[in-house]
Amino acid sequence: MPVDLLHQTAIRWNDPDPKYVPLLREGGITAVLTSPDEDFEKACAAAHIQVVHEDEVRFVSLADASKADSSRAVVFRTGLWPGVHPGDPTEASATRGVWIDQNCYLVECLRALYPKVPPVLGYLPNKEAGVPPERSVPFHTLELALAEAWMCGGNFVMALEEWFRKSLLKGADDALAAWRKMGRTAAWLRENAAVFGQPLQRNITVLIENKDDLLEIANLAYRHNVSPAVVAAAEPPAPEPARCLELVAVGIETPAADARRRILANAEAGTTLVVDAPGAQAWWRAAGLKHLREDPDRDYYSLGKGQVVAYKEPVLDPSDLAFDMIDYVTEKRRATRVFNGNAAVAMAGGAVLYLLNYGRPQELPVLARIQGSFTKATLLRPEAAPQTVKIARRGTSSEVTLPQLERAAAVIFG
Repeated sequence: MPVDLLHQTAIRWNDPDPKYVPLLREGGITAVLTSPDEDFEKACAAAHIQVVHEDEVRFVSLADASKADSSRAVVFRTGLWPGVHPGDPTEASATRGVWIDQNCYLVECLRALYPKVPPVLGYLPNKEAGVPPERSVPFHTLELALAEAWMCGGNFVMALEEWFRKSLLKGADDALAAWRKMGRTAAWLRENAAVFGQPLQRNITVLIENKDDLLEIANLAYRHNVSPAVVAAAEPPAPEPARCLELVAVGIETPAADARRRILANAEAGTTLVVDAPGAQAWWRAAGLKHLREDPDRDYYSLGKGQVVAYKEPVLDPSDLAFDMIDYVTEKRRATRVFNGNAAVAMAGGAVLYLLNYGRPQELPVLARIQGSFTKATLLRPEAAPQTVKIARRGTSSEVTLPQLERAAAVIFG
């Protein structure tokens, strides 16, 4: 049976020296991927740290994900190092928002596309992950990488950026402080594991395939706090218009007959179906489709109890599409919204709200909404004990105020 990396706090460790085992314990590490070393492994065993050799793990790219088998633990060698990405110094804008690199969408997409393979990420702090040699990343981003993976129901096999590794092994105060905070967050994630990874609200559901352009649509939807449920395009959901207000089928290949029937059945039942396959590729055209109106970019049709919004050309800007998704359900019906946190990503489960802050700790109150009518809420944070927070009704949503948002938080509603 392959080793279980989904429920461990795991790290790649290239210094198999017993003297580092106390440091690993301090960081909350429960498993290390390393080369064989008898003395190091004995010290790890005494500290209840599992040692995993690299030949016990298969590292795969997204292109090879479908070939993953169950003989070895699988780690997906993909992802971007999370955090606020530095902008281009040659560009200036008074209105441009911060650019965030996040992998919440990626974990959710892997769960949808490969449900039998644990969604464990294993990207490195290198050029492929957005960290070229000339860029050093803040120490706290390691904690962020771990938190976002766990909160979405996956995991991240951590790796230390070179400057962080050197500073940590030298005992630098700032590196040790970040490492201990990471250990605190790791313990919090394990203690509250049952809270994380719950299915997201389906009011906006996005159909995806393992293609770069579709993964980017999911990426920008999460970045702009659309908080969509993602579903494999080959297995579209059965109609449930009371929960699935909008089904986005932009950029997918022409679906097989059964999948096509199910997609169109969503619109017929009352869901808004969003497509962008024009002309001869318009697989969504069906009997009963009635043209209602058009604008420069889209045609609007009725179909049964619902509607079809059809872009006249293939969608090229996933950021604009993310905002359109919100427009189609309206601000009042979106799954979640965050105020006073421009570098925050929020995801709404049925009765739990996940919050991740990719920027500096927000010391001012942060307002967050979730779709649904609730009467109580409990705030969970790594840095504090559970706290009851008041709820304010905002139409069909419930709003809470977080006293601050450091890195990660979850609000459980009831």
